[in-house]
Amino acid sequence: MKIWIDILTPKQLLFSEPIIEKLGKKHKILCTSRDYNEVSKLAKIRDFDLVFIGKHGGGDKETKLQASISRMKKLSKIIERFSPDIVISFCSPEAARISFGLGIKHVAFCDSPHASAVMRLTLPLIQKLLIPSVIPKNEFSKYGIDKKDIISYNAIDAVVTIKRKINQKKSLPFKENNKKNILIRIEENEASYASTSSKIIPIIKQIVHKYNKENIVILCRYTKQIQNIQKIIDKKAKAVKMTFDGKHLLSNTDIFIGSGGTMTAESALMGIPTISYNAIPNIIENFLVKKYLIKRETDPIKIPRHIKNSFESSSSINQKRAKKIVEQMENPIEKLIKIINE
Repeated sequence: MKIWIDILTPKQLLFSEPIIEKLGKKHKILCTSRDYNEVSKLAKIRDFDLVFIGKHGGGDKETKLQASISRMKKLSKIIERFSPDIVISFCSPEAARISFGLGIKHVAFCDSPHASAVMRLTLPLIQKLLIPSVIPKNEFSKYGIDKKDIISYNAIDAVVTIKRKINQKKSLPFKENNKKNILIRIEENEASYASTSSKIIPIIKQIVHKYNKENIVILCRYTKQIQNIQKIIDKKAKAVKMTFDGKHLLSNTDIFIGSGGTMTAESALMGIPTISYNAIPNIIENFLVKKYLIKRETDPIKIPRHIKNSFESSSSINQKRAKKIVEQMENPIEKLIKIINE
C-alpha cells in the first residue's frame, strides 16, 4: 500500500513519527510539508525525511490563499505520480482538496475545532476523522462531517509526542548555573484563528521584572517577534527562535508559561509546573486545567506569584499526577491502523 502523509506543523511531524514507525515496514510512505521554519528545523533535528512543496502563507488572508493555491498546484502533480491508496493528514486543506479531486480516501486527526477556517475547508471532504474523546463530536460535525465518521480515542495528542526519544545535540539556551529555568512560549499570531492582540507582552514584562536573576528564555516563532521582544526585555532575558526539540527544552525547565497549545499540553503531561495564559482558548487546555496539570492565569500581575508558589512547592506531586493520567490514555495510532486495515 502507498500512503501519503501531509505534515504542516512541528506537532504534526512529531505525531507522524510513530505512524511511520508502525506503517513504514510494510507500506511505502511519502511525507510532504511546506516551507515553514519551525517544521524544517525540527525535521533536521529529528532526521525526518520530508519533501517540501510550497510555503506558509503568513498572516494575511490573501497571501494565505495564494500560497495554498500555488501549493495545491505543485502538490497535485507529485501526488498523481505517487498514486497513494490512502491519505493521512491533520486536516490539511491542500491534502483534503487533492485527495477529494483524485478520489483517494483520506483519514485525518484533529484536536482543534477552534480552527474554524481549516475545519470548513477539510472536514466535508474527508472519510474518517480521529479526535480526542474529551472533545464532543458535535464540535466537528457542525462543519459538515457525519458523526458516524468521527472516531474518538481516549487520549490527547500530546501523549503521543511526549513519548519520543530526545534526539538533539544542540546546547540549550539556558545558562549553566544554579538558577531556575523559566521558559515562555509566544503564541501563534499568523494562524487563521489567532487574535491580533498579544496577551504575552505584559506577562513577559512582569516576569522579567520579578525574576531577572533567574534564567528566562522566550521562545519566539518569527524573526520580527524576536526583535520586538528583545527591545522590551533588553539583556534581562533571552529571546530565541524555536530551533530545539521541545521535549529536550522542557526536560530542563523548572516552569513553563505557554499559550495553551501543543507545548503547554506536553509540559503538563511531563509533570512540569505549567501556566497557561490561554491565548487560544481550546478544549484540550480546559481538560488539563480541570485535571490540575495546568494553572490557567491571564492576569500578568498574578503570574509571578504562581511562579513563586511553584518554586516553593515539590515537583513530585505534579509528576505523579501527570504519570497517572498518561497511563490511563490509549494509543491513537492503534485506532488509525485499525481504520486503515478496514
